[in-house]
Amino acid sequence: MAKRSQKPPSRVKYEESHPTVSCRVPREAYERLQAIKEKEGKSFADILRIGMGILKAKAKKEDTVYSQGYEEGYNEAEREFKVTYACSVCGKTITLNSEGEKEAASGYMEEHGWGHAECHKKRQQGYL
Repeated sequence: MAKRSQKPPSRVKYEESHPTVSCRVPREAYERLQAIKEKEGKSFADILRIGMGILKAKAKKEDTVYSQGYEEGYNEAEREFKVTYACSVCGKTITLNSEGEKEAASGYMEEHGWGHAECHKKRQQGYL
């Protein structure tokens, strides 16, 4: 009978510090992993690290352009639609976020006659 060869101490130490992870996945997930592995040139371990947030994936040029476009669009929408006001105590900016804050602001504006500038002009001219 053949005798089993012993692992060298360096191999034993390596295996202890780098345990094997094994799991079963549906065929669809496996195929997606294989496609990522081939397309990106990454190992399964690298894909796992990226998924865990341990390793950052290199952004492709298209992803960078997309994220820049998203950021620009978000900033533009924020400038147009974000409602802020200054705190009457400390002067720092407060943003209307909750439904309660928005309802309170809406109620205040109605009570104090806020409206479209054009509507106010028409009212002053006697058209409304």
